[in-house]
Amino acid sequence: MILHTEVTGKGEAFVFLHTGLQTGITELNVQKEYFKQNYQVILPDLRGHGKSTSNDLTNYFQDCARDLLETLETLGIQSAHFAGCSLGALVALVFAKNHPEKVRILTLSGIIPEKPTDWEEINKEDAENIAKMLENPETAAYFDDIHEGDWRELLRSTQDVDWYPFDETADLSVLNMPVLFLVGEQNADETIGTITYPKMNRNIHVSIIPFAGHVVHLEQPEIYNKIVEGFLLKTESLV
Repeated sequence: MILHTEVTGKGEAFVFLHTGLQTGITELNVQKEYFKQNYQVILPDLRGHGKSTSNDLTNYFQDCARDLLETLETLGIQSAHFAGCSLGALVALVFAKNHPEKVRILTLSGIIPEKPTDWEEINKEDAENIAKMLENPETAAYFDDIHEGDWRELLRSTQDVDWYPFDETADLSVLNMPVLFLVGEQNADETIGTITYPKMNRNIHVSIIPFAGHVVHLEQPEIYNKIVEGFLLKTESLV
């Protein structure tokens, strides 16, 4: 499917992929305003989010990768830089593995490199926290407002303990493009990747951001933007 997408700015294409239950417009405005000065910023709504209303979630990450390919082709974009956090990073990773020729530079944050030993407990706790959150009528109304599809089905899909693609996040050895792995210091399950990823692939560079956890682009947006921009400029100068 072709994703609902906002495009702004001029220059090399730079695709930003949002986290779960958000959209490109609701979450990535700071990044859009910063990078649109020098890049064509592309903000898709992943399937099931925002105005991309498909709720076929049976093979979510592979389907999202196909959605991105169709969307880029429709926009006439041959290749782009990609940055994603959490759900968006998982989609970006799968896309980069499937279509490496389309990805110039890849930035990932908010992903778990290895399945934690207490994953079932973590997933159960997340589900319970979400259930409590949705008991708030204002919260439910907010998500009803920003999503045209059934966002509750998205939540239900993550309650399955096997929903997370650890087979994808465990192996980044095949990535042949420059990769920046950003992680907040407060998330121990994610910081493991700052040690393991560079060992498996010399294309992978890492940065640990202080006073941040899972969503570094929201918790430390100025630092995040500067690091990503610097990585792009440094990497492009070496090509």
